[in-house]
Amino acid sequence: MAGERRTKRERTRTAVRGLAAVVLAAPIAALALVAGAPAASAHDSAVASGGAATVAAQHGVTPPLGWSSWSFIRHDPSATNIEAQADAMKSSGLAKAGFQYVNVDDFWYQCPGSQGPNVDSYGRWVTDPTKFAPSGATDGIKVTADYVHSDGLKFGLYVTPGISKQAVAQNTAIEGTSYHADDIATTANENNYNCKGMVGIDYTKPGAQEFINSWADEFASWGVDYIKIDGVGVNDIPDIQAWSTALKQTGRPIHLELSNNLAIGSASTWQQLSDGWRTGGDIECYSCESGGSSFPLTSWSSISSRFNQVASWQPYGGPDGFNDYDSLEIGNGSGDGLTLDERKTQMSLWSLAASPLILGTDLTNLDPTDLSLLKNTEVLKVDQDAIDASRIANSATQQVFAKKEPNGQVIVGLFNTGTAPAVVSTTASAIGLSASGGYLVNDLWSHKITESGATIAADVPSHGVALLRITPSKLTFLTPPSTTLAIGGLSSAIAGQPVTATETFTNNGVQPVQLARLGLTAPSGWTVTPTSATSFGSVAVGKSVQATFRVVAPAPATLFQVDALTGTANYQWYLLVPQKVSVSANVTTGSPVSAPYRTYSSATDAPASFAQGGQQFGISGAGADLFSGTDGYSTTYLSGAVGNTATLQTEVVSQQNLTGYGKAGIIVRNDMTASGTGPEGVILFESPSGGIQLEWDNNGGTHINAVTPPNGTIPDRVPVWLKLIRNGSVYTGYYSTDGASWSLVGTADVPAQAATQDAGMFVTSHATGAPAQAVFNSFTVDATAQGPGPISYEAESSANTLGGGAKVSNCTACSGGQKVGFIGNGGTVTFNNVTVPAAGDYQVTIAYLDGSTPPRQVMVSADGGTPQTLTDTTTADFNTLGTETVTLPLVAGSNTIEFANPAAFGPDIDRITVAPAGA
Repeated sequence: MAGERRTKRERTRTAVRGLAAVVLAAPIAALALVAGAPAASAHDSAVASGGAATVAAQHGVTPPLGWSSWSFIRHDPSATNIEAQADAMKSSGLAKAGFQYVNVDDFWYQCPGSQGPNVDSYGRWVTDPTKFAPSGATDGIKVTADYVHSDGLKFGLYVTPGISKQAVAQNTAIEGTSYHADDIATTANENNYNCKGMVGIDYTKPGAQEFINSWADEFASWGVDYIKIDGVGVNDIPDIQAWSTALKQTGRPIHLELSNNLAIGSASTWQQLSDGWRTGGDIECYSCESGGSSFPLTSWSSISSRFNQVASWQPYGGPDGFNDYDSLEIGNGSGDGLTLDERKTQMSLWSLAASPLILGTDLTNLDPTDLSLLKNTEVLKVDQDAIDASRIANSATQQVFAKKEPNGQVIVGLFNTGTAPAVVSTTASAIGLSASGGYLVNDLWSHKITESGATIAADVPSHGVALLRITPSKLTFLTPPSTTLAIGGLSSAIAGQPVTATETFTNNGVQPVQLARLGLTAPSGWTVTPTSATSFGSVAVGKSVQATFRVVAPAPATLFQVDALTGTANYQWYLLVPQKVSVSANVTTGSPVSAPYRTYSSATDAPASFAQGGQQFGISGAGADLFSGTDGYSTTYLSGAVGNTATLQTEVVSQQNLTGYGKAGIIVRNDMTASGTGPEGVILFESPSGGIQLEWDNNGGTHINAVTPPNGTIPDRVPVWLKLIRNGSVYTGYYSTDGASWSLVGTADVPAQAATQDAGMFVTSHATGAPAQAVFNSFTVDATAQGPGPISYEAESSANTLGGGAKVSNCTACSGGQKVGFIGNGGTVTFNNVTVPAAGDYQVTIAYLDGSTPPRQVMVSADGGTPQTLTDTTTADFNTLGTETVTLPLVAGSNTIEFANPAAFGPDIDRITVAPAGA
């Protein structure tokens, strides 16, 4: 009997193991069903099989896949580096995945200056032979194009509208006609962003079309397969018509792409005349680059700005022409300027929009993870279907785009643009799915197959995406249900103070799940205690369960410390198959802000955090803007600290995630908590794009609406000291790079300011739902309107006047990174708006550079008065600073100080510093 019982037990175990094996194998079968469901097409089979010959091969049928030189190589294309990129496209497997085009952007031609590109005897641009060397009589561009073709790839080239001024000056002939450049040229300037020197063409004139035909014929003879025309506006429609006609008459299939920032009002025209068109500005983050490198190539703000473009341009893309959202900046890991999740978001959005996928990265140094993204054939299929997705949902932190395939499948992108993980959801009906008892959901990045009911949802990381192919199906029992897990209440914490975290586990499928157990883990030093039930016998279809936890953070090691806490849900499918979902939440911990300081945030688009460590303060806050109709900011402040006269000072030590027109600095207003309801006041700040600026409300209203100086006049820098002086209704802002010598930012007369005001430090990220962080060192308020001390004025400031041949140049030793040279022999620099409180004699210290022997002389005068001749001391070279002090009579208010030498060149000037009267 014992042996018989063992046999039965063994048979039961065997049966259970067999059933489990069937269930475990079921998702594989479902995957085959989902993957095999799309109707066969040339581009589908090419991507799936890795055949480069058919993907995007049909001109104007599928979006082009390729690479462009602009993002990475930028100003220095050459035969060597272009051919190396072509080889890398082939050897990396990108060519097999469907990437075909190798495109040379600007700087391939000779450009001697603003007179325009050099031209040949027919007025066409001349290849720069130092970059693309000819082979005998064969042009250097053709040599490179032939090499690219030998790799089995296609070759692209760059041009701009119009005709070179040099062609007009030389009155070059138009090939095959009796006409010349002067017969067709206008005097209107055309866009050539880098070389300049292009003028318009009057296409009503004989010879105009023939000139473009000649140029197109030359490109065709070189083996060009793709032409990008840059600088295109609505005034250039005749140019595009001419180029469209010219390329067709060559007899060679040549893709015509238009750039950039095309007008949507002329979308039907771009459709008619070209194969693709750039919908916005450049995706590169030029302000992020440093040290002469093109890295990082882009930024999150450049990607997130495309959501609205994709939505607006959706009606105009399709097989006859494609909305182009600019380069795909994936391939170089951290050099891309994007996190891994942000890279997936870019490729998903571009693919949903059926955009050209033109890589901007360095293909000779590919990151393995990035390469796997680029070769994801399931995602490439989404792009190559040539269907533009429509926007289904649009909120501050979430976007949903979807498109329906001819076979009834729907591709949906669930995007989380916020700064914390989130559940992003939509419904089957909203995205156009036909009614069904259930749906198979294929995650194209994770390759995980689940089933879902009417709610389509996913856990999506910050700035990430769930890209899903969804198929109506009666076979949902073959795959586990789609589930999500959300964590609430954990965005920020104060050390030692408990917070409550809430986990919500949801079953979105059409089958129940069993034995669900929720948990929360934290790093060492944290304490996590469940405060509710965490185990559940079953979670029914479409239902959720919740668990709560008491969480206490330890003292942070830094002013702001970010730790990851992980929520988990373990459960069973069919009571046999273990399943697990987990989500991490980044928690920012700070030490509490102590009295008399208070905190406040009007930026409700994301939680704000505040921290204090001695006299150092940290603020983390979002906010769409703090200007015009928007009033979003986060502040640590002193209530009633500012009287009718006051001097406020702080140092912005560092900042993170502050991009574009985000701001960090000093804020003063009657009531700091009356955002949008009480009179606005004054802010003095640093901003990555705006620079260092003073802004205020000029009409007693509830929003800031005035600014000085204009954006970018004073370049942004961190660390930077800021000083704001109040004298009645007049507020004057200064900044310093060393805390000792100050430069004027601006002055404002501000109405409706109370005799007693609140004042503090503030941050606004200028990115909805995305907090930025700033660290401030000390915040002081003095009850008197103290003078700022010595005030410096940069020679290169746009507020100054340069005369004759004087010009601004770079200078690594100079305070602002630039100087003014070629002063003398007619060249002058005049410092404008040199402001002092009272008339008198002032000590003015001149920072100069003079590498000459004997030393140079310069004549300096104030307000057009009698000049003084100064002889400096040689500084050994023109990148070493020296100083010299002179006494100048200045009037109360604004003054001018001029440097000149009518007979010879004087020293280069970095800046002047005006000491307080009597110093």
